[in-house]
This record gives sequence, C-alpha cells and structure tokens, in this order.
Amino acid sequence: MTDTAVAIDPAPETVTPKPWFVYLVRAANGSLYCGISDDPHKRFAKHQSGKGARFFFSSPAVALVYVEACRDKGEALRQERLIKKLRKSAKEVLVANFVPSSPSSSLTAL
Repeated sequence: MTDTAVAIDPAPETVTPKPWFVYLVRAANGSLYCGISDDPHKRFAKHQSGKGARFFFSSPAVALVYVEACRDKGEALRQERLIKKLRKSAKEVLVANFVPSSPSSSLTAL
C-alpha cells in the first residue's frame, strides 16, 4: 500500500486590491498630461523614454508633478476623467498644493 500525500489549501486570504494612482506629468512646453497607473514613477520613466503616450512625441515629459492614490483602477479612471475636465488653471492649483508623500510610504519623494 502506498502513502498518498494530500495537499490541503490554506484558508483563502483576503485579497487587498492593488492601489492605483492618477498622476499629472509636465511636458517641456508647460502642458500637463493626466493618466493612471499602478506604478506612476515607472510610468513616468516610460513617458520620458518616449515609450508612453503619444502626447509626449511633440514635447518630452520633464516632471511628475502630481500623484493621487486611489482605492482601485475604477476609482482612478473616474478621478482621471474629473481631472481631465478641469481647466488648466485648476490643474495648476492641484500641482501647487501637492505635497509628495514621505519616503517611507509606497511613493518616494518626487
């Protein structure tokens, strides 16, 4: 008779949704680009390398100027839509009032 091992799955863990972020990037010509990502710093690097949005073909990305954490991707998309509807002056207020999070958090200082 052979011994057969039976794998028992541990109790299912509660899955914490991955945070998403809405962000603003300043282009060399001064315009602001709004987007969402689960890693805004990595996405900004893509924009700088020219492999992100076509928006930056005419004027390169120079600074990640605003990052807002959202509960999930759906919330980030809704917030992105709201920010895109704002006038540039209102977006500039968001940028001016933005305080980068501390280095100990999930985002490093911008």
